Amino acid sequence: QVQLVEFGGGSVQAGGSLRLSCTLSGRAFRTYAMGWFRQAPGKERTFVAAITWTTGTTLYADSAEGRFTISRDNANNAVYLQMNSLKPEDTAVYYCAARSYSSSSFYSPTSYNNWGQGTQVTVSS
Repeated sequence: QVQLVEFGGGSVQAGGSLRLSCTLSGRAFRTYAMGWFRQAPGKERTFVAAITWTTGTTLYADSAEGRFTISRDNANNAVYLQMNSLKPEDTAVYYCAARSYSSSSFYSPTSYNNWGQGTQVTVSS
């Protein structure tokens, strides 16, 4: 059983920062990529950022570019999302995702086969 656990959500004022962490544990899992998605109430789950496990190549949604930074710690099977200059529209449940197969697709939730339980991020104006 592969398990992803997120940490670091919370409530901040607009302009503030939060750092989300996600660790992967369980049976042997060949990680090809990990990503962060978010889901606001009544909306679909949308892509935020992703990182490839071997090369560390990063991808960002337009809404995250320049404000968020995704990074990884291969030795500890962890991925992080540093979020700066937060806006009220960033309010959502943030989910960590991992993929155990090679693919050129990163932006769709269907591109990942393991998910965390989510952590709430609330940004007040």
